[in-house]
Amino acid sequence: MELRHIRYFLAVAEEGSFTKASQKLNIAQPPLSRQIRDLEEELDTQLFERKARGLALTESGERFLLYASRIRQLADQSFEDIKEMNEGLTGTLYLATIEGHAPSLFADWIAEFKKRYPLVEYELWNGNTDDVVKRIQSGLSDIAVITSPYDEEGLDGKVIYREPWVAMIPSTHPLAKQKKDSIELEMLAPYELIIPSRQSRKQEIENWFTPTGKEPKIFCRIAHMLNAYELTAKGVGIAIYPASAARYVSDDVVIKRIVSPDVYASYVLVRSAERKLGKVADEFWNMLNED
Repeated sequence: MELRHIRYFLAVAEEGSFTKASQKLNIAQPPLSRQIRDLEEELDTQLFERKARGLALTESGERFLLYASRIRQLADQSFEDIKEMNEGLTGTLYLATIEGHAPSLFADWIAEFKKRYPLVEYELWNGNTDDVVKRIQSGLSDIAVITSPYDEEGLDGKVIYREPWVAMIPSTHPLAKQKKDSIELEMLAPYELIIPSRQSRKQEIENWFTPTGKEPKIFCRIAHMLNAYELTAKGVGIAIYPASAARYVSDDVVIKRIVSPDVYASYVLVRSAERKLGKVADEFWNMLNED
């Protein structure tokens, strides 16, 4: 087994596709497939299985992913440490984020870190909270921003930003005609709602409505805020998302803050509590925790 096998395996695991992985690695697909087959033969186990939507890791693949991630991290760290002796801090910082306000936070952080360490490179992955947490746990990403609620086991995290939830309402809807820039939660109950796709988020929103004695009519769950905004603009329903949605501005959608109760989305900075960060990631984490 060679280091290239580890990097090829991780690329396929991250992309979920030989085609996308080969593009990322800038090699042809047949040689990449052969390298993975060679690795599977050496390990005497199948690492991937084909699904309707691409490749998925087998149970053995999931286990090997943990070790492969650590091996890559150690290899990268060794190169970084040696180069740092002559050139200053170098290497790649593997970050993951959800949408909403998190990309703005990372933009500010990376801009500041780049001033301090101009030779560092970045890989920034975007997904929902559940997927981002899996990347941190598997070692595919060093540091991430997610939203609560989340399973805190195995993670070191702290809340770094809060913003209110809002209703994105089609401009032709009767609720959009009200002059107030806020809307009471129970006023949304009679209408079809679009909400984030996470199961824990669905439960959270349903709990908001419990004191009102009304049940929300949730008819669509979407992972990405922009998709929800576009559906709202078409008059399909009313979307409930964090206030970062206000950056999507058009005449087709009116955004109102949800009140009674006041509800907030909390953004959490996380890293693995069980895995030591490499030199670059550790410096980045320390910068974010400076007083």
